[in-house]
Amino acid sequence: MTFTQATRIQELLESLEPELIEIRRDIHAHPEVARTERRTTALVAERLRQEGLEPRLLKGSGLTCDIGPSLEESGVELLALRADIDALPLQETTGLPFASESEGKCHACGHDVHTTVVLGTGIVLARLAREGKLKRGVRLIFQPAEEVQPGGALDLLAQDVLDDVSQIYAVHCEPKIDAGTIGTRIGPITSACDTVTVTVTSAGGHTSRPHLTGDVVYAIGRMIAEVPSVLGRRLDPRAGVNFTWGHVQAGSAPNAMPSSGIIAGTLRCLDVNAWERAGQVLHDTIEHIAAAYGVDVTMHHQRGVPPVVNDEDCTLNFEAAARDALGPSAVVLTEQSLGGEDFAWYLTKVPGALARLGTRTPGGETYDLHRGDLVVDERAISAGVAMLARVASGE
Repeated sequence: MTFTQATRIQELLESLEPELIEIRRDIHAHPEVARTERRTTALVAERLRQEGLEPRLLKGSGLTCDIGPSLEESGVELLALRADIDALPLQETTGLPFASESEGKCHACGHDVHTTVVLGTGIVLARLAREGKLKRGVRLIFQPAEEVQPGGALDLLAQDVLDDVSQIYAVHCEPKIDAGTIGTRIGPITSACDTVTVTVTSAGGHTSRPHLTGDVVYAIGRMIAEVPSVLGRRLDPRAGVNFTWGHVQAGSAPNAMPSSGIIAGTLRCLDVNAWERAGQVLHDTIEHIAAAYGVDVTMHHQRGVPPVVNDEDCTLNFEAAARDALGPSAVVLTEQSLGGEDFAWYLTKVPGALARLGTRTPGGETYDLHRGDLVVDERAISAGVAMLARVASGE
């Protein structure tokens, strides 16, 4: 990036920083859960219109907005920046003066920060475009419903939000690293995540006569113990496969063998090929256990999201932009996560990368995502805008 371009981005960002903090606090105070994000959509759209842009509102909620030269005008590439805009159905406990005003809803995953970062980047890029300093097209994507399955990424892909896009980038808050720091990784950075529910049935009976009926409880116990073990032996351990049960329900009396029971859990995997194979291994294992104990099973395997697999070139673009914007030591290697992120669906269509945006106050407390007490250092907003503006400007 030229010195003049970098300097101009920094000048624009410094003038915008107080406003961006206020926007983030407004969004934070008014969280909206999946597919209800109409206020957030309207706020973002109006601010973009103030910059002379023409956002495209999507079905239900969410929007896209193109900035800079179009493909028809110049043949330049079109790059996309994605932000997720939904909140969680969780009670906030921070006590902040701008804490959630909606009972049982809060931005405990940092999507208010993601939204503000991409909005701020859009404002900077719009001003660069008016000055003739933006040489490529950029599409902002404000996506609803990241926190549910099936998620909003699939909704938006069905509305052609990636038409003509050659690369896509996103950031995600990371409260384990300091504000002003970016975490990157080439290859898998988040995991595939599926939900599996198994219903086990038999005639039921008395515990004194277990031989006269299928033993639902015992069969469930074997499934709980054996399914993770079989997956660990049938699939490559380097694929990062993890199966964890989270729900068990069967019976109501100690001397009665129930006629039905339910278990549910999550399947996570860092490798696409192993993820595709794991479902059949899982199904076969459960069927074999059921047959051994004379019970019937119905399995519902809900595919969630594939792993986010960062493209090497796009990750290097992130790193170069972060070092340019934030300093030579601003980039750290981030750990892989077995959490799911539906940004992965975009990466099945075009190359791209997800970076971790540090939100911890240096020397301060480390929080965790999806907890009502999450507090972010708002200096992360400027850091994210500075980096994304450099990535998107392409110089």
